[in-house]
Amino acid sequence: MTALETRAPVEAPAAAPAARGRVRRAALFLARRPGLVLSILFLAAVLLAAFFPSLFTARDPLVGVPADKLQAPSAEHLFGTDQTGRDLFARVIHGANLSLRATVIAVAVALVVGSLVGLLAGYVGGWLDDVAMRLVDVLLAIPQLLLTLAIVTVLGFGTTKVAIAVGLSTVANFARLMRAEVLRVRTAVYVEAARATGARWYSILRRHVLPNALGPIGAYAALDFGLAILAVSTLSFLGFGAEPPTPEWGSLVSTGRDYLATAWWLTTLPGLTVAATVLATNRVSRALGGGGEEHR
Repeated sequence: MTALETRAPVEAPAAAPAARGRVRRAALFLARRPGLVLSILFLAAVLLAAFFPSLFTARDPLVGVPADKLQAPSAEHLFGTDQTGRDLFARVIHGANLSLRATVIAVAVALVVGSLVGLLAGYVGGWLDDVAMRLVDVLLAIPQLLLTLAIVTVLGFGTTKVAIAVGLSTVANFARLMRAEVLRVRTAVYVEAARATGARWYSILRRHVLPNALGPIGAYAALDFGLAILAVSTLSFLGFGAEPPTPEWGSLVSTGRDYLATAWWLTTLPGLTVAATVLATNRVSRALGGGGEEHR
């Protein structure tokens, strides 16, 4: 008890400078990268809009005032109004929920299915590896948008089905990357040592191979998030998403095409929202994946 009491005052002061040093380094890192800070703040606002839209607007996205139709952006209507008098800003805010939910489902499907295929193919090898990789080669040979359209045609319309189609179309990329990481990790000394001690194959996969192969997969998933937003918005633009009048980012851009000459904001502002979200996601994912050396 005496030893513990005498040692505690020595360790406590040493931890505080280390914590302050980490905070200082993080603050310096962000101060040199204003683009990354803006991207983080913008993504935080998008996430808040998706889960708590009432923080940004109290207007109903489905109810319009016909007398206010096709009004240009103003202080009362930040993004203007559509052809039925609905507030476009409210529709964009509420559309973030469906669009981001579909994106998360798409990335999750691609991550889980692709990682499982690549993990088994890389670790088991043999005929399983040959069959899996030939299937991956076939999928990679098909343009992703064409493959997504084929899958969603089979599954049907709806936001969830669009998300699953987008996820399945990118499974091959995750499978190939996971296989490459598993092939690298399975020859490591600690994996060979685990085999020598008689560890079960599933124990080696769970405790050694999978944790050490997930780093690049996580970074790629962050990069794929922005591409998934574009893919989901594209299918929604083509009419495969939620049924009108439910707002989705892609469907908002599609609806505004008929009024592009007289009401440019109906297409431009939702489109800029999608573009800004994708760019911000890519900027943050580059920083997470080791691309933070850029001072932008």
